[in-house]
Order: sequence, then C-alpha cells, then structure tokens
Amino acid sequence: MKTVKKAIIPAAGLGTRFLPATKAMPKEMLPIVDKPTIQYIVEEAMASGIEDIIIVTGKGKRAIEDHFDNNFELEDNLMKKEKFDLLEKVKQPSKVDIHYIRQKEPKGLGHAVWCARKFIGDEPFAVLLGDDIVQAETPCLKQLIQQFEETQSSVVGVQQVPAEETHRYGIVDPSTVEGRRYQVNHFVEKPKQGTAPSNLAIMGRYILTPEIFEFLDKQETGAGGEIQLTDAIQYLNQLQNVFAYDFEGKRYDVGEKLGFVMTTLDLALENEEIRDELYAYLKQKVEESATMS
Repeated sequence: MKTVKKAIIPAAGLGTRFLPATKAMPKEMLPIVDKPTIQYIVEEAMASGIEDIIIVTGKGKRAIEDHFDNNFELEDNLMKKEKFDLLEKVKQPSKVDIHYIRQKEPKGLGHAVWCARKFIGDEPFAVLLGDDIVQAETPCLKQLIQQFEETQSSVVGVQQVPAEETHRYGIVDPSTVEGRRYQVNHFVEKPKQGTAPSNLAIMGRYILTPEIFEFLDKQETGAGGEIQLTDAIQYLNQLQNVFAYDFEGKRYDVGEKLGFVMTTLDLALENEEIRDELYAYLKQKVEESATMS
C-alpha cells in the first residue's frame, strides 16, 4: 500500500492584499500571535506524518528559508540565559527536512505544484496552501491521508461555504456520498456567480497521485490566465477517482485582511499568556462601543 510522506507548500505569491507590509516581508511570514503563518502549515504537516516538505518560493522569500534554518547565535544566547522554553520554540521549525525550489514565473498554483515534480517522483503527495489554517482535534491533512489509505485515490479537502461566496473557490459537483466522503462528477475553478454546482469548496488541502503531473505538464491556462490545479484535478478525475472529503475542524482564511485579524484574535484568545488581558480589553471595547451608539 502506498503511503504519503512528502508535501508541497506553495509560497511564491506576491501577497498584494497585505501591501505595504509584504513589500519586503513574505506574506507567509506575517505573524499570528507569535508564529508566522507558514509555521502553522508546517506543523500540521509534521503532525500528519509528513517526513519531507518542499516549499515552492519566489523572489524575496529568503526569510522563509532563514526561519526554518538553525540560528546558532540565537540558540546559544537563549541557552546561556536558561530561557529553555523560548529555545524549544526557536528550534521547533528546524525539526523537519525542508527543501526549496523557485517558481521563476507567477503562473499560478498548478504551475507551482508542477515545479516540485522531480522532488515528488512517482509517489502520492500532499499539498497544503498557506492561506488556510485549520484547527482540528485530528490534523486536517491527517484526515485526508486516512481517506487516501482507505481508497488509494486522490482526495481534496472541502467545507461548505455560503452560496454567495462560491465564486471565490474551486467547487466540487458531488455525486454519491459515504459519511463525509464524496465521489465527484466535476471540479470547477471559481464558477461565475450563481452557476456553482454545490457549495462544497476546496479548502487548500490535497492528497494527489503523481499522475496529476501528466496534466500539469501540458501547462494549460484556466481562470485568471493561470495554470490552475483544479483544472488538472478535473482531468485526473476522468482518469481515476478523485474524492472530496468534508474535513472536521475550523478553517481560518488568513489570505485576506479581515480573516487574518479574526484568526489572530481567535488564536490569541487561546494563548494562556495573553488571553485574560485580551478578553478584558475586548470586553471594554464592546462596552465603549455600546455606550457611543
């Protein structure tokens, strides 16, 4: 039985929604409380049993490589000051084998995945997108890996979204359902408003078989003039089963400003160090707002 031990994390986007902050800092390094967003993604992969990760980067992303490397000067300083809790946090990101490759042109998600084809070889693999953070008892990716182990077929993670938001996502057209797992008729990338076949949206987690590269090799452009991963998945679905799995857990959209702020607040309220003071502050702001209105 084939197992999933490799993962691709695309991180080559320009992060224009967060300018000017992302002019010099990769959007993947923007902190949520005290960790950059990409570290949440890497930790999910590690907790799911992934052994090798390749991050697809672009120009100006060197900070990502530095973050996941050892920093001997900093670690030695923390050791001497006996700040062992901080030392462990600093060393945590370097505890997995991470590799890097450049996406030399911004040709879309499908092209970013294609760039990692030689690293993947003929193995099934995971893809985790950095705009989606999932808080779940069982890591989201691990849920998908369990589905792959049952079916030995590609699986994409989905959740329901409001009908008016379906045009923002890749959407699945389901046929039969077994528990939380769907067989799929079609995968549609960002359907026009009012034309979506369902409200089951692809949420940035995939387990794919290597045959996907047969279709990504064609470099066909789709929505937005980019090479879309969803289009290649639709072709793959005609060759072999690709399932959709409605994963358990709360998904946060950190790819846009409001979602990023909401994620920061939620995770800060789970942080023992600051949650009580933050809660008191938020309560005060609500009371002040009610008084003003």
